[in-house]
Amino acid sequence: QGLEVATICVEDMDEWLGIFNIKLRHMREDIQSIEWRNNRLEMQSVSNVALGEELDRLLVLLQIPPEYEVSLTGGSFDEGNMVKNIEACEWLTSAIKNLEGSNLDPCYAKLRAVREKRAEFVLLKCTFVRRASEFLRNYFPSLIDSMLNDKDNFTQKGLLQRPDHADMRYKCRTYARLLQFIKSLDKSCMIPLRKAYCHSLNLLIRREAREYSNELRNSSKASKSSTPSFEGPAGANQPAGIADSPAEAYSKMITAFIPLLVDESLFLAHFMCFEVPTSDGSDSDEDSTPKTSGSSGSSAKPSNNSSADLGVLNECLQEMLDGIQEDFYAIVDWAFKLDPLSCIPMHGITDRYIAGQKTEVAGYVSVLLDDLESRITILFSRVEKYERNVKQVGVVPYIPRFSQLAARMEQYITGSRDLVDQAYTKIVTIMFVTLEKIAQVEPKYADIVLLENYAAFQHSLYDLANVVPTLAKYYHQASEAYEQACSRHINLVIYIHFEKLFQFARKIEEQMYNMSPEEIAFQVGMSKVDFRKMLKSSLTGLDKTITAMYRKLQKNMTAEELLPSLWEKCKKEFLDKYTTFLKLIAKIYPNETVTSVNEMRDILANL
Repeated sequence: QGLEVATICVEDMDEWLGIFNIKLRHMREDIQSIEWRNNRLEMQSVSNVALGEELDRLLVLLQIPPEYEVSLTGGSFDEGNMVKNIEACEWLTSAIKNLEGSNLDPCYAKLRAVREKRAEFVLLKCTFVRRASEFLRNYFPSLIDSMLNDKDNFTQKGLLQRPDHADMRYKCRTYARLLQFIKSLDKSCMIPLRKAYCHSLNLLIRREAREYSNELRNSSKASKSSTPSFEGPAGANQPAGIADSPAEAYSKMITAFIPLLVDESLFLAHFMCFEVPTSDGSDSDEDSTPKTSGSSGSSAKPSNNSSADLGVLNECLQEMLDGIQEDFYAIVDWAFKLDPLSCIPMHGITDRYIAGQKTEVAGYVSVLLDDLESRITILFSRVEKYERNVKQVGVVPYIPRFSQLAARMEQYITGSRDLVDQAYTKIVTIMFVTLEKIAQVEPKYADIVLLENYAAFQHSLYDLANVVPTLAKYYHQASEAYEQACSRHINLVIYIHFEKLFQFARKIEEQMYNMSPEEIAFQVGMSKVDFRKMLKSSLTGLDKTITAMYRKLQKNMTAEELLPSLWEKCKKEFLDKYTTFLKLIAKIYPNETVTSVNEMRDILANL
């Protein structure tokens, strides 16, 4: 019975345990279901938060701040509003860049909201660029017109006004960053803006150059008798009339405008956003402009577009500065007409400025200087035409003037002297060629003209030739030419006065090729009697003959200081020839009595 009761209890317990096990299994299933739903809810909550944050970030890219929208669509471009305009430009540039496919998640690129906003931003960009371009196209002419209407900006009668564009550039720099953004937003808009700026500035520069040039020519004290000099930089606003020579007037014109044209070329390259390398640090204000996508800045390394941009820049420079060369040509032609020899200092001045042109972006200025140099060289090559109406004796004026020019040029050398040496080569070559042409105008005076001028060249450049190798080369060339001219002139003088003597000696030399010395005395016209007649006619009145020879040397000589050395050369050459003559005579007529070399030397010394 006890076992049966125990068995019944065990069976009841087993039944209850089975019931509890079923209930626990259901509870476990319910708990798992609750945990799964809870995890899903938590994941959904996290995803919703992340989605909200992502949408917020996307909305930031798609929303237009009201203050920027006002500036971009209808804001003023006055100087006071430019800070707001630049901030709006920065935002617009960044907003467009952020919606570009490369900067945007691909899953967003096809969203309708993104496509619509991108189109809206592009429309906003076009509106702003159109408004800004229209403003600047009107601003540049109005700024130049205000300067053109102010007479104080230009040269007036009695007062040379050196051009000053500092205030104009300061006002333009206000819009430098705006131009950078216009280029980054729409590069094609830069073409009409550059044209407007260059055309307006061309009017200003041409008027400044024209009035400055006219006043220089009208008020200059230069005359045909003035001596051109190689002057240094002239001061600003100097009273008219201080240009005492044509070359000084040219120097003032060059000094006033070449630096201005270089500065304007550099400013144009920076201001109008040309992607060209520049080697100088001028206009550093533009270095603060934003280097946005597509914007340009001064860079030591040229980009792929540098060559193309340099070509466009040169076209703009041509448009900005074209016509100003006529005023420079007018000064050169006027100076040459007054004094053809002023070409020497003008050439030196031009070469000095050519040597200073190191900036590639100022290409038009280099072309202008090269054209001026060529024009001056061509004019200088015509100098001899202006001298043909005058008897060509004495030292031509450009010889001493060149020494003044060279002394001045040496003062201005800084660094390499290659270009200065090239200028010396050009000028001296032209001088020597011109001198040879001048000497041939009257052939009978040719050697006198040459020896006097080459001597003057050596004398005037003696000090410089000791320290300047290039001038030393031409000094030695002039020395050789001087010796050759002296030798020709001296031989001519000697031959004129002792013609029979040396003709007889020449006959002896010719016959000695064909026969022995003993046979010559038996030839026709070569007998002892003939020899004595020739000797008597040549050496009778020797004092008078030698005096006449000295006077012949003295005749037509304007440089009297050369006469003593020339006479010494003449006596030495005559004694050498006479010595050779006596040696020939000793072979043919050994027993004849002839005045000895020592006796002849004493006669020459006593005169």
